[in-house]
Amino acid sequence: MTMLNDTGAARGFRVSCAGGKKVAFRVGVTGDFLNPDGSLTVGDIGLGMLDEAEGVEWEFIPERDAELPREVVERYDGVLVLAPRVTAATVEGVQRLRVLARFGVGYDNVDVEACTRNGVLLTITPDGVRRPVASSMVLYVLALAHRLADKDRITRAGAWNDRLHYMGVGLTGRTLGLVGLGNIGREICRLIAPFGMHVLAADPYATPEGAAAVGVEVTDLDDLLARSDFVGICCALTAETHHLIHAERIARMKPTAYLINVARGPIVDQAALTAALQQRRIAGAALDVFEQEPVDPHDPLLALDNVIVAPHAICWTDECFLGNGSSACRSLLDVAAGREPQYIVNREALHRFRERTR
Repeated sequence: MTMLNDTGAARGFRVSCAGGKKVAFRVGVTGDFLNPDGSLTVGDIGLGMLDEAEGVEWEFIPERDAELPREVVERYDGVLVLAPRVTAATVEGVQRLRVLARFGVGYDNVDVEACTRNGVLLTITPDGVRRPVASSMVLYVLALAHRLADKDRITRAGAWNDRLHYMGVGLTGRTLGLVGLGNIGREICRLIAPFGMHVLAADPYATPEGAAAVGVEVTDLDDLLARSDFVGICCALTAETHHLIHAERIARMKPTAYLINVARGPIVDQAALTAALQQRRIAGAALDVFEQEPVDPHDPLLALDNVIVAPHAICWTDECFLGNGSSACRSLLDVAAGREPQYIVNREALHRFRERTR
């Protein structure tokens, strides 16, 4: 049975049995999902799926290391990872560990090459974040268009009669440019459709046919920046996309345009963006992510009145966390049952993984 503390918060692990005997597949869940009192920090993340699975036992990893040590992960066949780093030292030469299920779609805290070399599958949860992150982009578009932050500020300051100086912009007929048309980008297109916007996308992997299916015009990045009223970043952070939005590209944007980033901070040159906002060369920005996280509270970006910010948590809802957790648990249970999980990052590891599994 699941061990509980006296407040009813889940602690320890559930052991499932087959034929009255404990079985081998063990899952570790990183301890950063827990508050100091042992309660879950984020509510329901679908761990009941592990409780209900036959042949599986799981526990919260008691160690709270910023980097998962090899001796810790070797206690498990699978690990559900939130924030701790997984380095080459974590996985080099592992004998037992078979799968790392990353909670979310970003995996910049994981050494993918080392996982592949050692036959450890890395999975992510695009089905869990699709709607929450896409709705966050729409939220930011609406907040910027209606100048929500400005109107909140003048109301609190007693400047009610200044409201005529903070006119918003309607979305009908405006252009939203999406940098990336993958899982999240396509969902944004579906959600924004009722607002009557024209949507552009720059994505080297997008086809005109696939884009047309979600009502999008595919173009190159420079054209997108020049034409868009709202530029939304929703691509992955890779070597190719690091500082993809640099000073020269920001200079291509309209002075009335807004930049929104719900992907990863380093895709945008933050110093260049700060300078553009300070000099009012673009109208404003909405950021959930930063080049360095946590962002320095003294960063000059935070002093500006034409930027909305959030602590890499704008999409954090009960829907998001349950979706991410359930997806990660499905990956773990697939491996436990001998099935190939759906959302594998390093498919090159499959051959080595199968050898180790045999």
